[in-house]
Amino acid sequence: MDLHDLLGTAPRGLFLDGAFVDASDAGTFEVINPSDGRVLTEVASATSADVARALDLACAAQPSWAATPARERSEILRRAFELIMSHEEELTYLQSAELGRALPDSRAEVSYGAEFFRWFAEEAVRVRGDYRHSPAGNARLIVHHQPVGPCLAITPWNFPLAMGARKIAPALAAGCTMIVKPASKTPLTMLYLAQLLQEAGLPDGVLAVLPTSSSARVSALLDDPRLRKLTFTGSTEVGQMLAAKAAGRSLRVSLELGGNAPYIVCEDADLDVAAEAVAVAKMRGAGQVCIAANRFLVHSAVQEEFVAKAVQVMEGFRLGRGTDEGVTYGPLSGADQLETVTSLVDDALSRGASRPLGGALPSGLPAGGFYFPTTVLTDIPASAEILSTEIFGPVLAVSTFDTDDEAIAKANNTPFGLAAYLFSENLDRALGLAERIEAGMVAVNKGALSDPAAPFGGVKESGIGREGGFEGIHEYLEPKFISLPL
Repeated sequence: MDLHDLLGTAPRGLFLDGAFVDASDAGTFEVINPSDGRVLTEVASATSADVARALDLACAAQPSWAATPARERSEILRRAFELIMSHEEELTYLQSAELGRALPDSRAEVSYGAEFFRWFAEEAVRVRGDYRHSPAGNARLIVHHQPVGPCLAITPWNFPLAMGARKIAPALAAGCTMIVKPASKTPLTMLYLAQLLQEAGLPDGVLAVLPTSSSARVSALLDDPRLRKLTFTGSTEVGQMLAAKAAGRSLRVSLELGGNAPYIVCEDADLDVAAEAVAVAKMRGAGQVCIAANRFLVHSAVQEEFVAKAVQVMEGFRLGRGTDEGVTYGPLSGADQLETVTSLVDDALSRGASRPLGGALPSGLPAGGFYFPTTVLTDIPASAEILSTEIFGPVLAVSTFDTDDEAIAKANNTPFGLAAYLFSENLDRALGLAERIEAGMVAVNKGALSDPAAPFGGVKESGIGREGGFEGIHEYLEPKFISLPL
């Protein structure tokens, strides 16, 4: 695909009232290609006036969208799924250009993101209520679910299609209007998705997409009593700050925040399976994934063999420009992320960690890109920052344990609880460990975890609420109790 032609036709304006428009002050900001550090394009930067207009439009469209028959909303979402899949290549290349991610990972995200529209197209017509008699025998109790109302979604840069899809699809299915603020690093994919939703027949005003260089302009909506829900995916610090602000208006809140996923390899694990799963659990998106395995806890009896096999898997990845065919992992998202990962690795090495893989980049990479080599660290002292910090990079940090109790204690020794991975050929042992791990999601003997048909979310400081699955649509519905005399 010709990336120049794609960028020339892809929308770059604000999506307001069913059209792409300039910002009210004609301001723009640059989108950088992480593969070479150059400017890809410029995108309209929403002002406070644009944000206020978006909420006005969402509030005006809310009554009619809520009253739209569920079947009609369902058909729009189904058409959106089909349009996303028919534009797979455009969405793939846009993601790889603005994020730097390798094409195979971007193609996988198109299918994953599209599936939320298909799933919630089906859930839109299956919202259930309840009818029963009061135990006292004096009333009929009716529970009816209604849309929450206008919603604000703030999405991260690492999954520019799926993170929006996971929020937009259930909101629309439930009958809610929505304003989306995509990450300033990766706005192009979300704008393209808005174009496809318009083609699918979404009424004007129901969805707004507001890229901006100033997040504060959008978060100011939390002070407006007309907004009824915030859904946020991003850092724990920012999410908790926004949630505290939202609490001042008693807004419904969904948060998907940071992670520090343990990857437990028991002595009875199939080490080939455990090592191969690293390719997905760690290396998808160059490790820049909220559910990426972060702390590799390996039984001391198999640590040496597992590390040898994991090094072979990591060595098999080809680093390069995200949009080049044959590349299997690309650069980090920016200079800030490269600095963070470099600092974590340097800190561990300075404290005595060993590095059986890493240290040098392959030759021939584009100048100016934010590249980091596949890296494996062992013998990491407990004081190393990398054991308590989300890495968000292609680095395996390996520690050991000797008993199941020790593995669980180390796995749970974190304020986070988003995802976890464990490997054991004993099903009873695996299920027992899975039940003891403090995480919202656990993968057993596999590296892939996310599924649109399953609830996604964490515990502790990793978030509030669930996205996807049967639970996902209820994040955008309020139960209303109606009492009638018996």
